[in-house]
Amino acid sequence: MGHSRTLRPGAALIAALIVTAAVTSGCGSDADSTRKSEARPSGESSSAASESASRSPSEPSTSPSPGNTASGRTPALPDSLTRQQPHWSPCPAPNAAQGTDVGSPSPPPGGGRWECATLRVPVDYSKPKGKTLGIEMIRVRERKGGGKRIGSLLFNFGGPGGSGVATLPSFAQDYEKLRGRYDLVSFDPRGVGRSEGVSCLSNRKLDAYFAADWTPDTDAEERRLFARQKTFSKGCEKRAGALLPHLTTENTARDMDLMRHVLGDRKLHYFGISYGTELGGVYAHLYPRHVGRAVFDAVVDPSATPEQSSLRQSGGFQLALDNFLKHCTARGEDCPVGEDPAEGKERITDLLAGLDAEPMPTDSGRKLTEALAEGGIAQALYAKETWDLLTQGLEEALVDSDGSTLLLLADALNGRNQDGTYSTLQSSLTAISCADNKERYGTRQIKGRLTDFAEASPVFGPMSAWGLTSCHDWPVRGRWTTPPVRATGSKPILLVGTTGDPATPYGGTRAMKEKLGDQVGVEVTYRGEGHGAYDSRNPCVRKVVDSYLLRGRIPKDGTSCG
Repeated sequence: MGHSRTLRPGAALIAALIVTAAVTSGCGSDADSTRKSEARPSGESSSAASESASRSPSEPSTSPSPGNTASGRTPALPDSLTRQQPHWSPCPAPNAAQGTDVGSPSPPPGGGRWECATLRVPVDYSKPKGKTLGIEMIRVRERKGGGKRIGSLLFNFGGPGGSGVATLPSFAQDYEKLRGRYDLVSFDPRGVGRSEGVSCLSNRKLDAYFAADWTPDTDAEERRLFARQKTFSKGCEKRAGALLPHLTTENTARDMDLMRHVLGDRKLHYFGISYGTELGGVYAHLYPRHVGRAVFDAVVDPSATPEQSSLRQSGGFQLALDNFLKHCTARGEDCPVGEDPAEGKERITDLLAGLDAEPMPTDSGRKLTEALAEGGIAQALYAKETWDLLTQGLEEALVDSDGSTLLLLADALNGRNQDGTYSTLQSSLTAISCADNKERYGTRQIKGRLTDFAEASPVFGPMSAWGLTSCHDWPVRGRWTTPPVRATGSKPILLVGTTGDPATPYGGTRAMKEKLGDQVGVEVTYRGEGHGAYDSRNPCVRKVVDSYLLRGRIPKDGTSCG
């Protein structure tokens, strides 16, 4: 919890534990909505789509336009970048930096093959003729027979720090229908995975870092916490110092616009999940007239400071845990935490307090600590489909004093591969977050809010509060207090929020709509559980999103699915 920002369920967890999503049902519209639906016949594409549908990805399109920087507009990119033609070839298996547990990409469900290529982008957009870095991309071409091609559909799955190259094939079945009119494309953002992924400590030191005490009870424990953060920051500076100032969300948005241009699309058609919605909002702010059909799912609140976001996220995870406890205790004797939700919450807080004093053995030989147990519980709350794993993990811990399943869940959250190596997930998350955010929190600020965090969540609150130290002693000054997302002139963007979302609480959807500006955001509500609505496989959500992406049909603002 203390280390997470807005992660979606890990692809490594999906692969390792063979988690499958359940299908739910129900669809309705809010009678009080005011936006007029802009429906089109099912065979008609939008003007944005028609601009790119007739061209192949190798043909030229609108050049990347300059974006705003602190000192003005960025210089134009050189021809060596705008006219590059990436060499697409069969994808290798993910490496440790991307997360090896997903294995080699399985063949796409509709046939064809996964292809990978490297896009060269400026390290520093204010010096576009200077050094470049490689952005690893993955795609599968449009499936024949689905209708007239629209273009590329670019995915970002969240984090920041998640490898899109490793994740897209893991969820390919969910997006197969969209492949009827799009090439499906994703990428490792700068500082992630194969795109110069940031790794701050050795695997052994990361084991100790994630297992450490993140809820200090004494002055000595506080000093050790800040010393750990300083060591982590110094490790990042030593291994990736020259790159750290340039790992901003703004620069990744600029990378996406160059990617759009090189792929041959006049408009960016985009599917962003979790942090991917913040990235999409920043892109829309920089390039509002380049926005095509865009979906933001599990929407980040762009108006919240890191402290506000962490506090609300603590409440979101507590809500999800409370919903789990209601579900679990309704089963009676089969629930390991007792007979009612209040008892369950108390038993979990007691478990964590006990682990703070004495870690629990696991079948791996490693110990389950308080921090790892809390991370494992949080990971299981990202999707209702993993509630059974949480039940299993709590039963092992509470009945058998065995922390094995909770440790497995924690490893997924922290990006630990089964062979003991780590992906860049959490190191990249910290590097990108600290490059973005100006705030640096110290002991006095955190202690002044501990009561508020504990009230928001007795289980997750204290560790979330101390997690605000993640940018302590960071060598780079952050860019902003909150991300700029106003997108005047953008095409409508679908904003899909889930009422039981733990990581990006539902209120973020309305906040994003307000910040995007008038007539840009279109709200869709999924009344369900988990982080992300589309991958819940709710048929109503699928129908609304598919109709928008495939046929350009904009739903009524306030559409509700349950």
